[in-house]
Amino acid sequence: MAKTVPMIIANRDILVLNKEGEFKTFNMPAINPVPNIPFYHQFAEKIAEGQYYFKEFMKGLYGKKLSKHIFAIIVPDDTSKLESIFINEFFVNSGACKSVAQMPMALALSKEDESYISLSKSSRNVILEYVRNHETMVSKIYNSSQCDPAKVVEDAKILHIDLEHKDVPVYINNFNNNVDEFFDMGTVVSAKQFMEKIAVIDVEKL
Repeated sequence: MAKTVPMIIANRDILVLNKEGEFKTFNMPAINPVPNIPFYHQFAEKIAEGQYYFKEFMKGLYGKKLSKHIFAIIVPDDTSKLESIFINEFFVNSGACKSVAQMPMALALSKEDESYISLSKSSRNVILEYVRNHETMVSKIYNSSQCDPAKVVEDAKILHIDLEHKDVPVYINNFNNNVDEFFDMGTVVSAKQFMEKIAVIDVEKL
């Protein structure tokens, strides 16, 4: 039976849940941070080397039998379609899993609410989303270096026509500990709380 392995693509590294239920950090050797560019872009320069290091990392967590694993990969909310394809291909071709399933962070914030607003901040953008029935209905992206928090708060009120006639909860994703200016906007989800949600994620719903 295939085993689901939750993973999180963070701003600077990759977190993987081990057999003991703890997230362990994978850092690709010789990665130098570049402003406004996700760190994993540099994997493309040394794909074979990166896949080798990652597979060895996974062997350390789960042993040598990796072919039946399914990676449940949680990605930043501003991940582009091209980036999503690259992430999938990198891990599938690493030999460390059978297949991958991918989901943006916003969709993992709440399983209880039919609809809600999500706010997160990646290494390059602030992302505002309206989620309904586990699907992003509309999103708005702001350059994090030029973002006006007051503008984001106002935009959240008119992000979707649904919001004209019903109140929905607002979740502030503080996974990267970088959204202090938005704390008054809604319920803050800490990094610890977020990882607890991911640790029990159901791959069939990705």
